[in-house]
Amino acid sequence: MKPFKAFRIHSEGGRIAARFEELTLDDLAAGEVVIRVACSDINYKDALAATGAGKILRRYPLVGGIDLAGTVESSGDARFKPGDPVLVTGCGLSETHDGGYAQFARVQGDWVIPIPAGLDARTAMSLGTAGFTAALAIHRMEQNGQTPTGGPIVVTGATGGVGSVAIDMLATRGYRVIAVSGKADAAEYLKALGASEVLDRKSLDLGSRPLEAARFAGAIDNLGGEVLAWLTRTVDLWGNIASIGLASSPELKTTVMPFILRGVALLGINSSATRRDWRLAVWQRIATDLKPRQLARIVTRTIDFEQLPQAFPDYLAGRVTGRTLVRIG
Repeated sequence: MKPFKAFRIHSEGGRIAARFEELTLDDLAAGEVVIRVACSDINYKDALAATGAGKILRRYPLVGGIDLAGTVESSGDARFKPGDPVLVTGCGLSETHDGGYAQFARVQGDWVIPIPAGLDARTAMSLGTAGFTAALAIHRMEQNGQTPTGGPIVVTGATGGVGSVAIDMLATRGYRVIAVSGKADAAEYLKALGASEVLDRKSLDLGSRPLEAARFAGAIDNLGGEVLAWLTRTVDLWGNIASIGLASSPELKTTVMPFILRGVALLGINSSATRRDWRLAVWQRIATDLKPRQLARIVTRTIDFEQLPQAFPDYLAGRVTGRTLVRIG
């Protein structure tokens, strides 16, 4: 195979340096399945990794990109054959293993998910880890008894990739969705995705009592910190809170009162180290009952591979709404 283009992240003298390089398969981490990459995407985690703003990579150098979709080029795993449309999200890509920002990737067979009927590489990467995380949160909440008839679900960090897709998926499932955002001009966008109400994060009265008046049947939280603590105090009996992110803070200061007096469940969502059977089930739901209806609104940018480095600063500055699709193949 001829050399191919990859966006590789190095540590040089204690500083992160990321750049396009020509690689061969011999340069990539080991794996049974070689994938010709068609599309990837940008997650906040990708921006942290590529700029060094966060310590994401566990070894250097590595190809960046925690997501990829394309077709199997070759496989030593009998479950896959050349030409199969597949995707990989998480699984240590761009942490311990070369990721999706390359024209070819080599990965372990257990990480590879066949793209379900009803999706293609472009749609899969329009969703990517953000969409998978949102769907996994809803899946786990519903496994724990959440239903559309139980009451409204609040989504914090609503304009981000996970928040945007979660609103769309919840509305598709028939939930009443309340969005929380710190972006004053986001209300029209969030209501177009399916939110019935938009709350300004900056004007929320978070309260301080162990239990506040119950306002929500459940929650998907991207923020952590004081907002997550507020959610534990305001989710009603037997409600579920899916904890996804820490955009505001990794801390959580609360009491046991919501858990023992209201039966509230706090569900941790790890989209990278998800069991394969859960991955297969969740992606099947993404292609069917959780398939977003407003994906064209959520994908606010589509860029070519060469434009990738210029896209990261907006993520670090909090200027990105929705999702960015990266065309590689």
